[in-house]
Amino acid sequence: MSPENTTSIEQNLANWKNSLFPSISVAGLLPRNAVAYKWKAPMRSWILREALFWRLHDLMTQSYSLYQQGHMLGGRILLRSGFETLATLIFLNQLTQQVLDGTLCFHAWGKKTSTLLLGCRNNEKMPKSINIITVLQKCDKRFPGLMNLYASLSESAHPSYEGLCRGYSKINHSEFETTFSNRWMELYGEHHLNSMELCMETFHYEYNEVWSDLIEKLESWIEANDVELEASKNDPC
Repeated sequence: MSPENTTSIEQNLANWKNSLFPSISVAGLLPRNAVAYKWKAPMRSWILREALFWRLHDLMTQSYSLYQQGHMLGGRILLRSGFETLATLIFLNQLTQQVLDGTLCFHAWGKKTSTLLLGCRNNEKMPKSINIITVLQKCDKRFPGLMNLYASLSESAHPSYEGLCRGYSKINHSEFETTFSNRWMELYGEHHLNSMELCMETFHYEYNEVWSDLIEKLESWIEANDVELEASKNDPC
């Protein structure tokens, strides 16, 4: 275990815990820009951002705790979910940038924010959730290598070769003998904290810098285009 990595992760998790938003209200956002927040989609963007922050903090806290206890498989599975959570924020930011670039209709963006917030696969009355692999593939264009890292974590999560044979057995070819043991810490313990830091640092950047810059630009964009948005709100796009 690297003392530097351990201290950094513990401090970041503590800082994150103190930064979690307890609530968001429309009344609290209206003073920022009354025109922008008469629309529901920007509010949904705020809710998504903060819910993702809560989720990633929870996942990283538990992944780190399992790592400290030597439960590496559980730690990797939770880290995998952490990268899915990160990817959702990156994807939200990509969609917002598309609105500003004029390549995505604002009303279509609104529907996508609703799907990201409410989407699921076990309730036909709710929007169908966006496939996380699709989200990750789009995010990989911004952060090359993200899909490869996610794929490695996924192999651990499933009872395929890596998640089963490699994780719990070793073959002695000269003796034609297979021995069993829990090998997860041996295989992945050295790199787990680095992967956690990568996930957390990237999320911090997308949360604090990218999203914050985009929401300010979007508020101004909505204000400048409000008349057109009102006129087109019932048009398909």
